[in-house]
Amino acid sequence: MSGMPAVDERWGRPTEPESRRELEALLEEELDPTLREDEEKLVTEDDTPVDNILSEKQMRLLTEALYASWGGPPPGADGERRPFVAFANVGLYLALTQPPLVPDVLVSVDVEQPQDFREKRDRVYFVWRFGKLPDLVVEIVSNKVGGELSTKRDRYAAIGIPLYAVFDPFHLLGTDTLLTFELHGGTYEPTPRPFFPTLGIGLTLWNGTFEQVEREWLRWCDAGGNALPTGVEQAQAEKLRAERLAAKLRALGIDPDEG
Repeated sequence: MSGMPAVDERWGRPTEPESRRELEALLEEELDPTLREDEEKLVTEDDTPVDNILSEKQMRLLTEALYASWGGPPPGADGERRPFVAFANVGLYLALTQPPLVPDVLVSVDVEQPQDFREKRDRVYFVWRFGKLPDLVVEIVSNKVGGELSTKRDRYAAIGIPLYAVFDPFHLLGTDTLLTFELHGGTYEPTPRPFFPTLGIGLTLWNGTFEQVEREWLRWCDAGGNALPTGVEQAQAEKLRAERLAAKLRALGIDPDEG
């Protein structure tokens, strides 16, 4: 989170590969050679529908806007862009022998986006492959038994997820629609506001229309609380700017269509 190198507890030393490919090469050298075989045996996709329509749309809104509008977390000392991944409803594996956690949305910075999805190691979040835990997890409450503010939150704290957010659109767990937490000493403490300085983004509640559904949505935002636009919103804004410019040109007697 603060620029410290990821430490693999099995080897007790930091690993700071320049890219995910270098990390994978390191893992191939040092991990058990049967690891890939064991990974391929895991059932990582069982085709079981587990989410409702609202949750599905909300998860996509969160991931799509990041890829469309977010340049990543604040640059490091070298000024270089820091890569990130954002996944929805993807298994988070801490070990081969443990069942995965499945966050509604996870964000992990300083890691590379997989490009080849033929192997299972690139289709789920194996912590040993990415070299670190996700930086932020978002859970969307759809019933009273999910444990978002109890067992699930405690589990994320126990494994060391630095930032945690809970979106409760129907107030099933209390009166708060959005709750955000930061890990301190192994325990989550509420943040003063839903903004995460280490990432350079925050969360905000936004009333508007997404994919023909008008309601209150959870959106990413900048430090000023402005929602990060989706790709569709960016295209709409650009079209509106072009139309306004054309209208101004026509008012001046200039045909904007003449090249």
